[in-house]
Amino acid sequence: MSAKSNARPPRLLVLGTGGTIAGSTASATGGSYAAGGLSLEVMLSDLAGLDLAAELIAKPVAQIGSQDMGWEVWDALHKEVRMAQDDPEIAGIIVTHGTDTAEETAYLLDLTLAAGKPIVLVGAMRPAGAVGADGMRNFANAVHVASHPDANGRGPLLVMGDTVFAAKDVRKAATSNIDAFKGYPRGPIARVTPSSLDWFGGATRIGEAARYAWPEAFPRVAILTAGAGMDAEPVRALLNIGCKGIVLAGLGQGNAPGSVLNALNQAVENGVPVVRSSRVDEGLVDRNVEVDDNAYGFVAARALGPAKARILLMVLIANGVTDLNEIQSAFDRG
Repeated sequence: MSAKSNARPPRLLVLGTGGTIAGSTASATGGSYAAGGLSLEVMLSDLAGLDLAAELIAKPVAQIGSQDMGWEVWDALHKEVRMAQDDPEIAGIIVTHGTDTAEETAYLLDLTLAAGKPIVLVGAMRPAGAVGADGMRNFANAVHVASHPDANGRGPLLVMGDTVFAAKDVRKAATSNIDAFKGYPRGPIARVTPSSLDWFGGATRIGEAARYAWPEAFPRVAILTAGAGMDAEPVRALLNIGCKGIVLAGLGQGNAPGSVLNALNQAVENGVPVVRSSRVDEGLVDRNVEVDDNAYGFVAARALGPAKARILLMVLIANGVTDLNEIQSAFDRG
Protein backbone atom coordinates (compact mmCIF):
# COMPACT_ATOMS: atom_id res chain seq x y z
CA MET A 1 0.00 0.00 0.00
CA SER A 2 1.46 3.33 -1.00
CA ALA A 3 1.88 6.07 1.58
CA LYS A 4 -0.70 8.86 1.53
CA SER A 5 0.69 12.03 -0.02
CA ASN A 6 0.82 15.12 2.19
CA ALA A 7 1.37 17.43 -0.76
CA ARG A 8 -0.96 20.40 -0.78
CA PRO A 9 -3.39 20.43 -3.73
CA PRO A 10 -2.79 23.15 -6.30
CA ARG A 11 -4.31 26.51 -5.41
CA LEU A 12 -6.43 27.90 -8.24
CA LEU A 13 -7.87 31.40 -8.42
CA VAL A 14 -11.44 31.38 -9.77
CA LEU A 15 -12.46 34.73 -11.28
CA GLY A 16 -16.19 34.92 -11.85
CA THR A 17 -17.77 37.10 -14.53
CA GLY A 18 -21.22 35.48 -14.78
CA GLY A 19 -22.65 33.91 -17.92
CA THR A 20 -24.78 30.81 -18.38
CA ILE A 21 -22.51 28.75 -16.14
CA ALA A 22 -23.76 31.03 -13.35
CA GLY A 23 -27.25 31.16 -14.81
CA SER A 24 -30.46 30.54 -12.92
CA THR A 25 -33.69 29.14 -14.29
CA ALA A 26 -37.19 28.81 -12.87
CA SER A 27 -37.88 25.59 -14.78
CA ALA A 28 -35.68 22.57 -15.36
CA THR A 29 -37.32 22.04 -18.75
CA GLY A 30 -37.98 25.65 -19.75
CA GLY A 31 -35.98 27.59 -22.29
CA SER A 32 -35.54 30.91 -20.48
CA TYR A 33 -32.97 31.74 -17.82
CA ALA A 34 -31.04 34.67 -16.34
CA ALA A 35 -27.33 34.64 -17.22
CA GLY A 36 -25.14 35.51 -14.25
CA GLY A 37 -28.03 34.98 -11.83
CA LEU A 38 -25.97 32.93 -9.37
CA SER A 39 -23.11 34.40 -7.37
CA LEU A 40 -19.66 32.82 -7.67
CA GLU A 41 -19.83 31.73 -4.03
CA VAL A 42 -23.13 29.89 -4.59
CA MET A 43 -21.81 28.27 -7.73
CA LEU A 44 -18.66 27.00 -6.01
CA SER A 45 -20.64 25.73 -3.03
CA ASP A 46 -22.69 23.63 -5.44
CA LEU A 47 -19.41 22.20 -6.74
CA ALA A 48 -18.06 21.34 -3.29
CA GLY A 49 -19.42 17.81 -3.45
CA LEU A 50 -17.34 16.96 -6.51
CA ASP A 51 -14.19 16.49 -4.38
CA LEU A 52 -12.06 18.39 -6.90
CA ALA A 53 -8.33 17.93 -6.43
CA ALA A 54 -7.59 21.62 -6.01
CA GLU A 55 -7.95 24.45 -3.53
CA LEU A 56 -10.28 27.02 -5.11
CA ILE A 57 -10.00 30.70 -4.20
CA ALA A 58 -13.09 32.60 -5.37
CA LYS A 59 -12.95 36.23 -6.48
CA PRO A 60 -15.97 37.78 -8.24
CA VAL A 61 -15.17 40.28 -10.99
CA ALA A 62 -18.63 40.74 -12.53
CA GLN A 63 -22.01 39.04 -12.63
CA ILE A 64 -23.23 39.63 -16.18
CA GLY A 65 -24.21 37.92 -19.36
CA SER A 66 -21.19 38.03 -21.65
CA GLN A 67 -23.10 40.09 -24.22
CA ASP A 68 -22.43 42.97 -21.78
CA MET A 69 -18.69 42.31 -21.60
CA GLY A 70 -16.67 45.44 -22.28
CA TRP A 71 -13.83 47.67 -21.24
CA GLU A 72 -14.56 47.99 -17.50
CA VAL A 73 -14.86 44.25 -16.89
CA TRP A 74 -11.96 43.45 -19.22
CA ASP A 75 -9.78 45.96 -17.37
CA ALA A 76 -10.67 44.52 -13.96
CA LEU A 77 -10.23 40.95 -15.19
CA HIS A 78 -6.86 41.69 -16.77
CA LYS A 79 -5.56 43.21 -13.53
CA GLU A 80 -6.69 40.19 -11.50
CA VAL A 81 -5.15 37.70 -13.92
CA ARG A 82 -1.88 39.60 -14.06
CA MET A 83 -1.62 39.71 -10.25
CA ALA A 84 -2.37 36.00 -10.07
CA GLN A 85 0.33 35.28 -12.64
CA ASP A 86 2.80 37.06 -10.36
CA ASP A 87 1.61 35.27 -7.21
CA PRO A 88 3.76 32.16 -6.56
CA GLU A 89 0.99 30.69 -4.39
CA ILE A 90 -1.41 30.51 -7.37
CA ALA A 91 -0.87 27.54 -9.69
CA GLY A 92 -3.49 28.47 -12.25
CA ILE A 93 -6.41 30.76 -13.02
CA ILE A 94 -9.97 29.83 -14.00
CA VAL A 95 -12.32 32.44 -15.46
CA THR A 96 -16.03 31.62 -15.52
CA HIS A 97 -17.46 33.38 -18.57
CA GLY A 98 -20.51 33.52 -20.77
CA THR A 99 -20.07 31.69 -24.05
CA ASP A 100 -21.22 34.47 -26.40
CA THR A 101 -18.01 36.50 -26.11
CA ALA A 102 -15.65 34.00 -24.46
CA GLU A 103 -13.55 33.78 -27.62
CA GLU A 104 -13.02 37.54 -27.59
CA THR A 105 -11.98 37.70 -23.95
CA ALA A 106 -9.68 34.69 -24.35
CA TYR A 107 -7.98 36.22 -27.37
CA LEU A 108 -7.66 39.62 -25.70
CA LEU A 109 -5.90 38.02 -22.74
CA ASP A 110 -3.76 36.00 -25.15
CA LEU A 111 -2.52 39.17 -26.84
CA THR A 112 -1.79 41.11 -23.66
CA LEU A 113 -0.48 38.57 -21.13
CA ALA A 114 2.60 36.40 -20.95
CA ALA A 115 2.09 32.71 -21.77
CA GLY A 116 2.93 31.53 -18.28
CA LYS A 117 0.81 29.59 -15.80
CA PRO A 118 -2.54 28.24 -17.02
CA ILE A 119 -5.42 30.63 -17.70
CA VAL A 120 -8.59 28.64 -18.41
CA LEU A 121 -11.92 30.14 -19.47
CA VAL A 122 -14.95 27.96 -18.88
CA GLY A 123 -18.67 28.36 -19.47
CA ALA A 124 -21.84 26.39 -20.02
CA MET A 125 -24.53 26.10 -22.64
CA ARG A 126 -27.25 25.19 -20.12
CA PRO A 127 -27.85 26.95 -16.80
CA ALA A 128 -27.66 25.29 -13.41
CA GLY A 129 -30.91 23.51 -12.65
CA ALA A 130 -31.71 22.75 -16.30
CA VAL A 131 -32.07 19.15 -17.46
CA GLY A 132 -28.65 18.07 -18.71
CA ALA A 133 -26.84 21.13 -17.33
CA ASP A 134 -23.20 21.03 -18.41
CA GLY A 135 -21.67 23.62 -16.08
CA MET A 136 -20.46 21.33 -13.29
CA ARG A 137 -18.71 18.94 -15.67
CA ASN A 138 -17.15 21.79 -17.64
CA PHE A 139 -15.90 23.35 -14.42
CA ALA A 140 -14.46 20.06 -13.18
CA ASN A 141 -12.68 19.73 -16.51
CA ALA A 142 -11.37 23.30 -16.20
CA VAL A 143 -9.95 22.47 -12.76
CA HIS A 144 -8.22 19.43 -14.24
CA VAL A 145 -6.65 21.53 -17.02
CA ALA A 146 -5.71 24.53 -14.86
CA SER A 147 -3.94 22.32 -12.30
CA HIS A 148 -2.06 20.24 -14.88
CA PRO A 149 1.66 21.07 -15.30
CA ASP A 150 1.52 20.57 -19.07
CA ALA A 151 -0.99 23.43 -19.36
CA ASN A 152 1.83 25.91 -18.67
CA GLY A 153 3.18 27.86 -21.63
CA ARG A 154 0.13 27.49 -23.88
CA GLY A 155 -1.51 30.88 -23.39
CA PRO A 156 -5.17 31.22 -22.39
CA LEU A 157 -7.34 28.18 -23.03
CA LEU A 158 -11.08 27.58 -23.28
CA VAL A 159 -12.60 24.38 -21.89
CA MET A 160 -16.05 23.31 -23.07
CA GLY A 161 -17.70 19.98 -23.81
CA ASP A 162 -14.70 17.77 -22.80
CA THR A 163 -12.56 19.75 -25.25
CA VAL A 164 -9.66 22.17 -24.81
CA PHE A 165 -9.08 24.97 -27.33
CA ALA A 166 -6.34 27.57 -27.66
CA ALA A 167 -7.53 31.17 -27.47
CA LYS A 168 -6.29 31.98 -30.97
CA ASP A 169 -8.32 29.18 -32.57
CA VAL A 170 -11.56 28.93 -30.61
CA ARG A 171 -14.89 30.25 -31.80
CA LYS A 172 -18.54 29.70 -30.94
CA ALA A 173 -20.09 27.86 -33.86
CA ALA A 174 -23.58 26.90 -32.60
CA THR A 175 -26.24 28.82 -30.70
CA SER A 176 -27.29 26.19 -28.19
CA ASN A 177 -25.55 22.84 -28.76
CA ILE A 178 -23.49 21.41 -25.88
CA ASP A 179 -20.57 21.08 -28.34
CA ALA A 180 -20.97 24.70 -29.44
CA PHE A 181 -17.28 25.48 -29.92
CA LYS A 182 -14.86 24.69 -32.73
CA GLY A 183 -11.29 25.64 -33.52
CA TYR A 184 -9.85 27.20 -36.65
CA PRO A 185 -7.28 26.90 -38.15
CA ARG A 186 -6.42 24.30 -35.51
CA GLY A 187 -9.02 22.09 -33.94
CA PRO A 188 -8.93 21.09 -30.26
CA ILE A 189 -5.53 20.88 -28.59
CA ALA A 190 -6.66 18.38 -25.93
CA ARG A 191 -9.49 16.19 -24.73
CA VAL A 192 -10.40 16.31 -21.07
CA THR A 193 -12.73 14.64 -18.58
CA PRO A 194 -12.72 15.06 -14.79
CA SER A 195 -10.40 12.02 -14.63
CA SER A 196 -8.34 12.19 -17.84
CA LEU A 197 -6.46 14.72 -19.95
CA ASP A 198 -4.82 14.00 -23.30
CA TRP A 199 -2.81 16.74 -25.00
CA PHE A 200 -2.37 16.54 -28.76
CA GLY A 201 1.01 18.28 -28.71
CA GLY A 202 3.52 19.94 -26.42
CA ALA A 203 3.50 23.50 -25.13
CA THR A 204 5.22 25.79 -27.62
CA ARG A 205 5.04 29.17 -25.87
CA ILE A 206 6.95 28.62 -22.64
CA GLY A 207 8.59 31.89 -21.59
CA GLU A 208 6.77 33.94 -24.23
CA ALA A 209 6.15 37.54 -23.14
CA ALA A 210 3.00 39.53 -23.77
CA ARG A 211 2.79 40.69 -27.37
CA TYR A 212 1.14 44.03 -26.58
CA ALA A 213 0.83 46.34 -23.61
CA TRP A 214 -2.48 46.68 -21.82
CA PRO A 215 -3.88 50.12 -22.74
CA GLU A 216 -5.80 52.63 -20.66
CA ALA A 217 -8.75 52.46 -23.06
CA PHE A 218 -9.78 50.87 -26.33
CA PRO A 219 -10.68 52.81 -29.46
CA ARG A 220 -14.06 52.40 -31.12
CA VAL A 221 -13.72 49.70 -33.78
CA ALA A 222 -16.82 48.43 -35.56
CA ILE A 223 -17.72 45.31 -37.51
CA LEU A 224 -19.56 45.99 -40.77
CA THR A 225 -21.37 42.95 -42.17
CA ALA A 226 -21.66 42.88 -45.96
CA GLY A 227 -24.83 41.81 -47.73
CA ALA A 228 -26.20 41.75 -51.26
CA GLY A 229 -27.61 45.09 -52.36
CA MET A 230 -26.10 47.18 -49.56
CA ASP A 231 -24.76 50.65 -50.25
CA ALA A 232 -22.02 52.81 -48.77
CA GLU A 233 -24.15 54.65 -46.20
CA PRO A 234 -23.29 52.28 -43.30
CA VAL A 235 -19.59 53.04 -43.85
CA ARG A 236 -20.24 56.77 -43.65
CA ALA A 237 -22.35 56.27 -40.52
CA LEU A 238 -19.53 54.40 -38.78
CA LEU A 239 -17.07 57.15 -39.60
CA ASN A 240 -19.52 59.81 -38.39
CA ILE A 241 -19.70 58.21 -34.93
CA GLY A 242 -15.92 58.29 -34.62
CA CYS A 243 -14.79 54.77 -35.48
CA LYS A 244 -11.00 54.52 -35.45
CA GLY A 245 -11.01 51.20 -37.31
CA ILE A 246 -13.44 49.07 -39.30
CA VAL A 247 -13.58 45.29 -39.71
CA LEU A 248 -15.49 44.12 -42.78
CA ALA A 249 -17.33 40.82 -42.26
CA GLY A 250 -17.36 40.34 -45.98
CA LEU A 251 -18.96 38.01 -48.44
CA GLY A 252 -17.02 34.88 -49.31
CA GLN A 253 -13.35 35.70 -48.98
CA GLY A 254 -14.02 39.14 -47.51
CA ASN A 255 -15.70 40.83 -50.46
CA ALA A 256 -18.38 43.54 -50.64
CA PRO A 257 -20.21 45.62 -53.27
CA GLY A 258 -18.00 48.03 -55.17
CA SER A 259 -19.55 51.14 -53.62
CA VAL A 260 -18.79 49.75 -50.14
CA LEU A 261 -15.18 48.97 -51.03
CA ASN A 262 -14.75 52.47 -52.44
CA ALA A 263 -16.15 54.03 -49.26
CA LEU A 264 -13.85 51.87 -47.15
CA ASN A 265 -10.95 52.99 -49.30
CA GLN A 266 -11.85 56.58 -48.46
CA ALA A 267 -11.78 55.63 -44.78
CA VAL A 268 -8.25 54.25 -45.19
CA GLU A 269 -7.15 57.44 -46.95
CA ASN A 270 -8.49 59.38 -43.94
CA GLY A 271 -6.39 57.32 -41.54
CA VAL A 272 -8.95 54.68 -40.49
CA PRO A 273 -7.54 51.16 -41.00
CA VAL A 274 -9.87 48.62 -42.63
CA VAL A 275 -9.50 44.86 -42.12
CA ARG A 276 -11.25 42.44 -44.45
CA SER A 277 -12.56 39.30 -42.74
CA SER A 278 -15.38 36.98 -43.76
CA ARG A 279 -18.86 36.26 -42.49
CA VAL A 280 -18.26 32.65 -43.63
CA ASP A 281 -17.61 30.24 -40.76
CA GLU A 282 -14.22 28.90 -41.91
CA GLY A 283 -11.43 29.73 -44.31
CA LEU A 284 -8.57 32.13 -44.83
CA VAL A 285 -8.99 35.66 -46.11
CA ASP A 286 -5.90 36.17 -48.23
CA ARG A 287 -4.54 39.36 -49.73
CA ASN A 288 -5.17 40.40 -53.31
CA VAL A 289 -7.44 37.57 -54.42
CA GLU A 290 -10.83 38.98 -55.41
CA VAL A 291 -10.11 42.31 -53.76
CA ASP A 292 -7.01 44.34 -54.68
CA ASP A 293 -5.82 45.09 -51.15
CA ASN A 294 -2.75 46.91 -52.40
CA ALA A 295 -4.90 49.36 -54.36
CA TYR A 296 -7.52 49.86 -51.65
CA GLY A 297 -5.10 49.90 -48.72
CA PHE A 298 -6.89 47.10 -46.88
CA VAL A 299 -5.56 44.54 -44.40
CA ALA A 300 -6.49 40.87 -44.85
CA ALA A 301 -7.62 39.14 -41.66
CA ARG A 302 -6.14 35.77 -42.68
CA ALA A 303 -7.41 33.13 -40.19
CA LEU A 304 -9.19 35.52 -37.82
CA GLY A 305 -12.95 35.87 -37.97
CA PRO A 306 -14.64 39.25 -37.52
CA ALA A 307 -14.89 39.11 -33.70
CA LYS A 308 -11.21 38.38 -33.15
CA ALA A 309 -10.14 40.69 -35.98
CA ARG A 310 -11.88 43.50 -34.11
CA ILE A 311 -10.06 42.60 -30.87
CA LEU A 312 -6.66 42.57 -32.57
CA LEU A 313 -7.31 45.84 -34.40
CA MET A 314 -8.39 47.54 -31.15
CA VAL A 315 -5.25 46.34 -29.40
CA LEU A 316 -3.01 47.46 -32.27
CA ILE A 317 -4.52 50.94 -32.48
CA ALA A 318 -4.39 51.31 -28.69
CA ASN A 319 -0.68 50.42 -28.83
CA GLY A 320 -0.02 53.08 -31.46
CA VAL A 321 0.38 50.68 -34.40
CA THR A 322 -0.97 52.55 -37.43
CA ASP A 323 1.29 51.48 -40.29
CA LEU A 324 -0.74 49.20 -42.56
CA ASN A 325 2.21 46.89 -43.23
CA GLU A 326 2.72 46.43 -39.48
CA ILE A 327 -0.99 45.76 -39.02
CA GLN A 328 -0.92 43.18 -41.80
CA SER A 329 2.09 41.49 -40.19
CA ALA A 330 0.17 41.26 -36.92
CA PHE A 331 -2.77 39.61 -38.70
CA ASP A 332 -0.44 37.25 -40.53
CA ARG A 333 0.80 36.09 -37.13
CA GLY A 334 -2.75 35.98 -35.76
